[in-house]
Amino acid sequence: MQRMGMVLGLKPEKVEEYVRLHADVWPDVLAMISACNIRNYSIYLKRPENLLFSHFEYHGADYAADMAKMAADPKTQEWWAVCMPCQEPLETRKEGEWWATMDEVFHHD
Repeated sequence: MQRMGMVLGLKPEKVEEYVRLHADVWPDVLAMISACNIRNYSIYLKRPENLLFSHFEYHGADYAADMAKMAADPKTQEWWAVCMPCQEPLETRKEGEWWATMDEVFHHD
């Protein structure tokens, strides 16, 4: 199992819309998240900075393949098309990232 942490900004005028969308995530999107070996997935919002922090556990053997599978899913693409206009990626993210990956510096079970 691999723990993942990522960060992303939200446009101030889109915060409430993003929160509303995530109060009722589409069932097909949730099913794809599970099918791609992601478990214990949470997204946190830090106001007033409007930063999103996501944390999840990846339980698969090929993260890149599972993320490609998710990205190819038409319903997930539709969901992203609704959510992405709300989001504001960090300027310091790595090339090719939307959500900026974070290094885990501490963990305690």
